[in-house]
Amino acid sequence: MTDTLPTLHSLAEALRQNRASSASLTEAALARALDPAGEGRRVFTELYGAPARAAAQTSDLLRASGQPRSPIEGLPISVKDLFDVAGSVTRAGSAVLSDAAPASANAVAVQRLLAAGAVIVGRTNMTEFAYSGLGINPHYGTPRNPWDRATGRIPGGSSSGAAVSVSDGMAVAAIGSDTGGSVRIPAALCGLTGFKPTARRVPLEGTLPLSAQLDSLGPIAASVSCCAVLDAILAGEPVPSLTPFPLRGLRLALPATLVLDGVDQQVAAAFASARARLQAAGALVDEVEIPEFSTAATINAKGGFTAAEAYAWHRKLIAERAASYDPRVISRIRRGQEISAADLLDLFAARKQWIAAVEQRVAGYDAMLMPTVPIVAPPIAALEASDEAYFAANGMILRNPALINFLDGCALSLPCHAAGEAPVGLMLAGVAGQDRKILEIGLAVEALLRNN
Repeated sequence: MTDTLPTLHSLAEALRQNRASSASLTEAALARALDPAGEGRRVFTELYGAPARAAAQTSDLLRASGQPRSPIEGLPISVKDLFDVAGSVTRAGSAVLSDAAPASANAVAVQRLLAAGAVIVGRTNMTEFAYSGLGINPHYGTPRNPWDRATGRIPGGSSSGAAVSVSDGMAVAAIGSDTGGSVRIPAALCGLTGFKPTARRVPLEGTLPLSAQLDSLGPIAASVSCCAVLDAILAGEPVPSLTPFPLRGLRLALPATLVLDGVDQQVAAAFASARARLQAAGALVDEVEIPEFSTAATINAKGGFTAAEAYAWHRKLIAERAASYDPRVISRIRRGQEISAADLLDLFAARKQWIAAVEQRVAGYDAMLMPTVPIVAPPIAALEASDEAYFAANGMILRNPALINFLDGCALSLPCHAAGEAPVGLMLAGVAGQDRKILEIGLAVEALLRNN
C-alpha cells in the first residue's frame, strides 16, 4: 500500500527540480482534508489553513534562494492532538479540555519540525487521552481505515488520525506518540511505516502525557527512510546517512512466547511469507523462548505505569468533569487510584529485572522479529457496540507492541502484506539505544518485501 504514496525524498526532489511547490503540496493536502466525501472531518480536530499556507510560501522563497532548512523543507506534516502548538488548545481527543487555555508555546517536537521547515497542516484526532490501541473516539468520530472503507474498520490507535492523514494524502507524514504501540499499531493496520524510538531520545516537553515512564514520540510515514529523517529531526540529531544492513547473516530472534498466540489467518500468512523471504535472502531466524513476555501481564496486572501515572495527571479533572470522559477511557484511568506507592516501587524494581532478563535472552541477535499486531483491523461498529469486544480487541492489539515499551526498546513496523490484501505489519525491535541499527535493518527488509 505504501509504495503508492510519495516519500519525503521523492517530494523533496520534486521541489528541488521545480516540478512542485510547497504551496501546491499544501493546497492539495488541505483540499483532501476539507473534502466532504473524505475522512478529513474525523482525521483532524483542527486544521491550520492560513498558517500552513503562509509557512508554505516562506518555504518556497527559501528554496528559491538556495536556503532549504532540512530534507523536510516545505512538506505538509500533521501532528497529533496531544502536542502543544502555540495559540491552539491541546484537547488530546477529549471534550474535557475543549475550554482549556490555548498553549503559550510549541512542544519541543513541534518546534523542531517548524525549525526544519515543516508545514504543519493540522492536529490529528486520537483515542481520548491516548488510552487505547483501537482509535475509536466518541467525541470527534473515528477515522476509517483506508482498507475496506465500505465496512468501516478501525484505523488503530491511539494515533488514529495521524495514520489516516498519511494514507489519504492529507499529510506526507505524521507525528504521533507511542506508549504501548500508538504509532506502530495504526501504521500496521493502515499499511504504513511507523517508528517508536528509544523513549529518551525525543523530549516530551509540551506533550500531554499518558505515562512518563513509557511515552515516546515518533513518525508515521510512507517508508523507513522517511521515518529515519523525521526521527533525527525530532531527536535534534543530524539526519543520518543510513546503509541497509546486510540480510545475509542477519540474526533475528522470533520470540516463541506469546507474540504468535491468537494470530489470525491473514496475519499468519503474511508473516510466514515475510519470514520465508528473509530466510531465502540469508537471514537467520531463530525461535527463542522469552518466558518474561508471558509474565508482563502479571507484572502490570493492576494497570501498570500507565494507570498510575494517568490517574495522577487526571484526578482533579475526573473530580470535576468525570461525565465528559469516554467511559471506556475513564474506567482504565481510574484503575490507577488503587495503585499504592509501594505497588509503584515494586513495579519499578520488577521492570528493571525484567528488562535485564529479556536483554540477556536476545543478546547476540541483531533484532527481534514478530507481527506488529496479531489481527487485521476489525470493524468499528462491532467494537462500538460491545464493551466485551472493545476490551478484548484492545488487549490483543496492544499486546505485542507494548512489550517493547516495557522493554524501553525501539521498534519499527513496516508493511508485509501482499498488494490488495488486508494490511499487516512486521515489527523489527531492538533494546534501548539500537535505533540506528533497527532503521538500517528496516531499510534492507523493506527493500526485500517490496521487491515482488
